[in-house]
Amino acid sequence: MPSEMSNSPQGRDIRSHAHPQTNFRAHEKIGPMIIESGNGVRIRDTDGRTFIDGMAGLWCTALGFSERRLMDAAYRQMQKLPYTQTFAHRVSEPVIDLAETLLQHAPVPMSKVMFQASGSEAVDTAIKLAWYYFAAIGKPEKRKIIGRLRAYHGTTIAAASLTGLANMHNGFALPLPGFLHVSCPDTYRGMRESESEADYSEHLAQELEALILAEGPETIAAFFAEPVMGTGGVVVPPDGYFDAVQRVLRKYDILFVADEVICGFGRTGQYWGSQLFGLQPDMLTCAKGLSSAYFPISALMINDRIYQAVADFTQSFNGFGHGYTYGGHPVGAAVALEALRLYDELDICARVREIAPVLQQGLRALSGSPIVGDVRGVGLMAAVEFVEDKASRRPFAPEANVAGRVADAVKERGVLLRALGQTLVFSPPLVAEKDDIAEIVSAVADSVALVQEQLGR
Repeated sequence: MPSEMSNSPQGRDIRSHAHPQTNFRAHEKIGPMIIESGNGVRIRDTDGRTFIDGMAGLWCTALGFSERRLMDAAYRQMQKLPYTQTFAHRVSEPVIDLAETLLQHAPVPMSKVMFQASGSEAVDTAIKLAWYYFAAIGKPEKRKIIGRLRAYHGTTIAAASLTGLANMHNGFALPLPGFLHVSCPDTYRGMRESESEADYSEHLAQELEALILAEGPETIAAFFAEPVMGTGGVVVPPDGYFDAVQRVLRKYDILFVADEVICGFGRTGQYWGSQLFGLQPDMLTCAKGLSSAYFPISALMINDRIYQAVADFTQSFNGFGHGYTYGGHPVGAAVALEALRLYDELDICARVREIAPVLQQGLRALSGSPIVGDVRGVGLMAAVEFVEDKASRRPFAPEANVAGRVADAVKERGVLLRALGQTLVFSPPLVAEKDDIAEIVSAVADSVALVQEQLGR
């Protein structure tokens, strides 16, 4: 570490703080970017540089970085009741109100809501409830959980096992036994040239059914899916995919869990990604946009079929042996309630649908670049995937770090985006204006041209 950095905030961070999703040794050399403040869709670092946050933090700060109503909601609740638990018959009024409001907004009829502090915890709760439900109805052998390659569901042990990304498993001896994965529904990488999207969807459903039959339907509890994959590269499913998948799940009495942690609350242009693709989930997880990330909170909604069986089972055990200290935190619930009011008042889904073409069409204009293989997305989430050879779709070698180089160049132009492998992903705040989105697209276009030139292409 350079001596001039040792006593700086960057130096103190290096000495004392281990960063998640980070190469620790690289961080010792590079140090952190310290974010000092935020306003609207922009954030400012301690060096005085201002950036449009094209990722809304981590897919989450949907209402921007200075929404006074969310701050005031937290302050009022802090003054009134800063904490109470929800174990053993206790609750606060904001939690009751939030549960009712979520059920009113649910994409399909749901019965009850359980609260946690993170998306990972919500997914773990859904996994445990799937096991508990089948034990309750006399089928305790139905325990295996199916996810998809490239899916991201969190980093707690069970959620990481369900996740289909190798970097979440490496070094941890994950996934745990009983967690299975089928193919990612990626039309760019997986669909055969001779297939239509409907054919490809049927092919993927047949793969799922073959796995179920090989493992034994009597052993499979649940299938989890993001309506649109986020961290896996903003993968939009092909036409008919979820119709075909849900048909298979119903045939073998397998629960369907929609992971709406990223897609929920208008990100896709519908309130839920489930509505965009006709999903009929038995359970639904949400977080991130639930409070616009102003307070850690997540929710799991369950249908009445699951609730009634589980309720009877808790009676036999004289309680439900699951829960979190901060699940149903009154401050988080108050903030989330205000966020949901804002989404309704802003007609956030209509707003996203109006602004989305600026992002989607602007990025698709990059398709002519020799290093851009695929541009995909829906609503205000998108991805640009880079390739060394367009004809064969051959990716660049990882050490070329093309997406990372483009992200660095974009940063120099005042925009923060995230490089994930060979792909640059986008998730701007839902309150962004068209001019903000145009600025993001312009910075990316300039940066792609620069890196393309550096590569001699």
